[in-house]
Amino acid sequence: MNTLVIYTYPNHKSLNYAFLQKVMEGSNENPNIKELQLLDLYEEGFDPLLKFNEHKRRRDMYCDPKLEKYRNQITWADKIVFIYPIWWGRPPAMLLGYIDQLFAANFAYRDKKGLIPEGLLKGKSVVCVSTMKGPTNYIFVWLNNAHKILMKRALFSFVGIKKVKFFEFGNMENVNGKQIKKLNKIYRYFKKVKD
Repeated sequence: MNTLVIYTYPNHKSLNYAFLQKVMEGSNENPNIKELQLLDLYEEGFDPLLKFNEHKRRRDMYCDPKLEKYRNQITWADKIVFIYPIWWGRPPAMLLGYIDQLFAANFAYRDKKGLIPEGLLKGKSVVCVSTMKGPTNYIFVWLNNAHKILMKRALFSFVGIKKVKFFEFGNMENVNGKQIKKLNKIYRYFKKVKD
């Protein structure tokens, strides 16, 4: 199983980075994971801004040479792991800009007759590891599960990815937020995951 880890947090001395380390540590010890690649969007200097004009059209993003490296990573991966904080009920703008550009028509999906397009990323699986300051059930109760709906229904299902697992960790700025227990949970999951 080829695994691509996409890390979206600007601080390498953070809890999010500790989660990244546990994902990498568990994955490196997992015999089911053949190869592992890391894409740190901030360290990479990824430009999340969409730029369109008469020379650069949105419908041509699927063949933009500046994005070829990232398209190749997604094509290569059997499993894609996203690690990010939840800010204002959704992933950071950096990650959303990556999604806007990479999950483009004629690469991630193809329009066809009817309402639902054809997903072109079938057979892949996704794991989302996210952290938030508020309680874990805040997003479910107060925001009607907006984060999962955005990621699973509006994005992954749309592009043909059906197998999606979420780890949403709340109270992460709380002294008693059980951070060590949650970090160990992520390590154990990635050490054993099969598909």
